[in-house]
Amino acid sequence: MSLKITLIQADLRWENINENLKYFTKRIEEIAFPTDLIILPELFTTGFTMNVSTFSEKVYGDSVKWMREMARSMQVHITGSLLIKEQEKYYNRLIWMKPTGHYLAYNKRHLFRMGEEHIYYAAGTDKLIVHLHKWRIMPLICYDLRFPVWSRNVSDYDLLIYIANWPSSRMSVWEILLRARAIENHCYLIGLNRIGTDGMGINYSGDSLVIDYKGNIIKQLPCDKDISETVTLDLGELKKFRKKFPVHLDADRFKIIL
Repeated sequence: MSLKITLIQADLRWENINENLKYFTKRIEEIAFPTDLIILPELFTTGFTMNVSTFSEKVYGDSVKWMREMARSMQVHITGSLLIKEQEKYYNRLIWMKPTGHYLAYNKRHLFRMGEEHIYYAAGTDKLIVHLHKWRIMPLICYDLRFPVWSRNVSDYDLLIYIANWPSSRMSVWEILLRARAIENHCYLIGLNRIGTDGMGINYSGDSLVIDYKGNIIKQLPCDKDISETVTLDLGELKKFRKKFPVHLDADRFKIIL
């Protein structure tokens, strides 16, 4: 079973929800090939802002409504994260919107303290595994990448996704960690990063990657380029490799204590 996935590597408009929604509407409508899943960056409507009280939305707000309308009209799954307020707390929340208009959600677990994210946002406690066709997919967010225990694959997913605002100053770390997560978890992996400079003067170069279960780079999007790319992944090839090289059978078992 193959899966077609479109990555949108984008220059986000700083703290401008309406302009970002207009921009991504255009980018999605321009996708030339049939696709099963469209991936948008972390906090794709605002950039990595700590101005949470001003730019947060409810889950029934305009941005989630926009995701629902786009998924329905394009008949595709769409995922990306938003600044969501719920019960007086703020979350960096990944929304997985289905073509039916129903959605699943994941709250970012690891909050980037060097950017004071842990001061303004609440941490999530639950992982999310999404089923799409015959694929099992686990989406995570940016800083989660540095914590391999949280992404540990116990034969429960086939594709690991990280959406990010990962600064260009740490791009060598980005590639090393993405390839390591793919190898150790015996899975395909997609790391989608933004480009441009945010309102804090931090630069992002993109360098989004699609990696196979051996750590090989299948696709690397050009740095500093506003671009969309569609890739096709083969589940059958992954299953063959897992059967031939069943490292997971010797993995240590443990529990995560939150």
